[in-house]
Amino acid sequence: MATRKTICLIAVLVCLAGDVAGLAAAEEQSRQAVLLCDQYPWLAQGSLTYARLARLPEGVVLRSGDLTIKAEQIEQQISSAPQQVQAQLRANACYILENMATRQLLLRLARADLAGTDQMQLLEGFLKGLVADVNVSDGDVERFYQENKDAIGPVGLEQVKDQIRQLLLQQRQRERLQTYVQTLGKRMPIEVSDSWARTQATLAKENPVDKARSSGLPSLVDFGSAGCIPCQMMAPILDKLGSEYAGRLNVVFVHTGHEQVLAARYQIEAIPTQIFYDKNGREVYRHVGFMPEEQIRQQLKQMGID
Repeated sequence: MATRKTICLIAVLVCLAGDVAGLAAAEEQSRQAVLLCDQYPWLAQGSLTYARLARLPEGVVLRSGDLTIKAEQIEQQISSAPQQVQAQLRANACYILENMATRQLLLRLARADLAGTDQMQLLEGFLKGLVADVNVSDGDVERFYQENKDAIGPVGLEQVKDQIRQLLLQQRQRERLQTYVQTLGKRMPIEVSDSWARTQATLAKENPVDKARSSGLPSLVDFGSAGCIPCQMMAPILDKLGSEYAGRLNVVFVHTGHEQVLAARYQIEAIPTQIFYDKNGREVYRHVGFMPEEQIRQQLKQMGID
């Protein structure tokens, strides 16, 4: 007959075995989880990139710990926007969801790193810390000047080097923050409604950029405007490349004045901006400013497009 001590020991072992089995099951479930970026690579550009698709309660579109966002909250945001962009926003509702979620997700991380009570100061301090070591060398400034000399005009490097340095610094800080935000799903569990994402993935493809990204061909997308000199300089280059690489590469121009929401969704803060995508629709390179034809060809060659 087993003693009480033996029975207790067996009970403990059974509990431990159950815990181990539970952990193993959780790890296996994590490995098998379908990520938003794998299922719908064109849908999310920021904090939801590595979100997991899940069956959530009706009306709930996002869940991360104690953070919950419902479909009705997204609709309220869209309805409060100017009438002329509401249709674009509804076709890009995942962008609205990302904006709503990002601040709250970052605040959760900031509270773990910094002490403070004011949310704005807490968040600003956290973000400043993320880019504190970003810098720009004199070589970076000179290289940018040489690459954009035609667009800058007859102005010497000494006259514009401070402005170029500040531009490059801001650009690199944005890139650092964008990368950090884009990988939030690797730092914390973020779940998005599978059914909601499926519907949004269909709506979000009804624009020239996402049609190109989902075509099975690599793509070069240029965000610009009809009234900007560097953009006008890009136009004949894009036309030439579009004809030369027809059937092998999508070459797309997006007028940011006409596609404000799409430009915001793709985080376009200066024009022209060129984004290169592989055949799976994944971004592989981004360039801001006038991009000479030879430089574009070099990038295409690196992507295996001759």
